[in-house]
Amino acid sequence: MWAHKNSFLCRFSSLFSGGIDGGRRQWFLATLVLTLTAAVAAAEEAPASRRHAYAAMMYMGTPRDYEFYVATRVMMRSLAKLNVDADLVVIASVDVPARWVQTLQEEDGVKVVAVENLKNPYENQGNFNTRFKLTLNKLYAWSLVSYDRVVMLDSDNIFLQRTDELFQCGQFCAVFINPCIFHTGLFVLQPSMNVFKNMLHELEIGRENPDGADQGFLASYFPDLLDQPMFHPPTNGTKLDGAYRLPLGYQMDASYYYLKLRWSIPCGPNSVITFPSAPWLKPWYWWSWPVLPLGLSWHEQRRKNLGYGSEVPVLLIQAVIYFGIIAITRLARPSLSKLCYNRRPEKSIVILHTTLKVAAMWSIFAAYTVPFFLIPRTVHPLLGWPLYVLGVASLSSIVINVFLLPPLPVLTVLLGISGSLFVMAFPWYLDGVIRALAVFTYAFCCAPVAWASLMKVSSSLQNLLEREAFFPRLGESTQLSELNKLY
Repeated sequence: MWAHKNSFLCRFSSLFSGGIDGGRRQWFLATLVLTLTAAVAAAEEAPASRRHAYAAMMYMGTPRDYEFYVATRVMMRSLAKLNVDADLVVIASVDVPARWVQTLQEEDGVKVVAVENLKNPYENQGNFNTRFKLTLNKLYAWSLVSYDRVVMLDSDNIFLQRTDELFQCGQFCAVFINPCIFHTGLFVLQPSMNVFKNMLHELEIGRENPDGADQGFLASYFPDLLDQPMFHPPTNGTKLDGAYRLPLGYQMDASYYYLKLRWSIPCGPNSVITFPSAPWLKPWYWWSWPVLPLGLSWHEQRRKNLGYGSEVPVLLIQAVIYFGIIAITRLARPSLSKLCYNRRPEKSIVILHTTLKVAAMWSIFAAYTVPFFLIPRTVHPLLGWPLYVLGVASLSSIVINVFLLPPLPVLTVLLGISGSLFVMAFPWYLDGVIRALAVFTYAFCCAPVAWASLMKVSSSLQNLLEREAFFPRLGESTQLSELNKLY
């Protein structure tokens, strides 16, 4: 390199030997040498273009877009922390918010490839689920022809260790979670514009697709993968040709863990956990743990790699509001007696009593449900559950004081929920069967208590209404009872 540079400088200096005086010529040559030296040093320090990529996709149009955005960031950051020898790529539809794209690029070091949404020709199938409408965007992975191999990922993966050996696999490799159908939450591919164009053509002519999503299309496009050999990475680092089945350790279904409460995957390294479960039990939701024990593993990855800076202010504001509600209702127990001061006809009294009982029951139900929907969905469970308990307690205090109900029966269900969390989170179960039996036994024992508390609430309402606590007669003293005084 230096020989070529010196010969270039000699030829370049001869061009100016006649037109520039000696002093100026020496100054010009010195400046040029320094410039070239800096350029060469920068080129040597710059990282070589990577030949492989881990890719995920993002698109808009579902109620859970933000959650999948957070999940994608956590997965990409965990890959970066593992020092994978590959680019991190997100195939994002053009309608993904610009601020999300900027965050991925600037804060997470991700390369974002903007694409148009592929039209799904299977929308009119009888079994089509609308949440899979845009999953065919995953086919854009074959258009990433600047890479030799791409590992295409769903966002609900947890990486336990580096999996760069996957780049040695062939033209298409995937894991069979289902005994007969491979899973598209992680697969290896060799990008090819010819394959990509052929896939688009197959979409146009309506290739058979059992579920109308990427899973069904790829299973139909690669129908013979089950008959292919198992992938074992060559020790010399060479790349294989053809299609291969990946060992189960590269896509460990979380359900395998719940049976024994530990991993026992015999084939291949235990490298990647996936969560192909119901949409509302994905690991990033705060309520997923301790219902599903592995939810905490995902949140630990988020805590280490991304943090919870976007949710903590919301949690603090909600906590302050809940404490304020408890303080206010503790200082005063408002009375409904001022709503009516005359004797109603019997028929009106019956209707009003029924209305009040229904209102009280619905208020209790709202006290248990409203806090659940106010908590940011992707917050850590150890923050989400205490805030939920606090929210239920605060809103229940309003119901207790407005309808003059005994506190313990109203809060019995909350105490039962708190107890169930401890039962599920108990860390020393021998296996998942014993854990399931313990949870079932606890629920069986709590059911009669919950029913008794409901009857107690109903009885208390009836007693108060029969004593006409809410409706004193006209002309009678309106002095408030001890229950309605400030304390």
